[in-house]
Amino acid sequence: MTGIKVHDLVKEPYRVTFRVHALRQMFMRKIKDTDISELLQNGTIIEEYGDDTPYPSYLVAGTGSNRPLHAVIAYDKEDGVIIVITSYEPDRDRWDEKFTRRKS
Repeated sequence: MTGIKVHDLVKEPYRVTFRVHALRQMFMRKIKDTDISELLQNGTIIEEYGDDTPYPSYLVAGTGSNRPLHAVIAYDKEDGVIIVITSYEPDRDRWDEKFTRRKS
């Protein structure tokens, strides 16, 4: 499932909800909800955590407000809800130049 766009994973229409942790981290990191919307529109799934419960989760890479962003999301396919677990600006020392692969 990695390498596909988020919009290829989710069915339309979908809702987005944020965990409290995600909102706190977004506030501290100056990430706006519009940045997350942009990331979900253009983002690519770079890691999949299929064993996560209660829903599989995914690490998404993309941009928001012209800066690289990552978000961990879960997807409730039955109710069509994307749950934002956390988001952050990836560390250039830990990720490749496209922020899609971890450096070894």
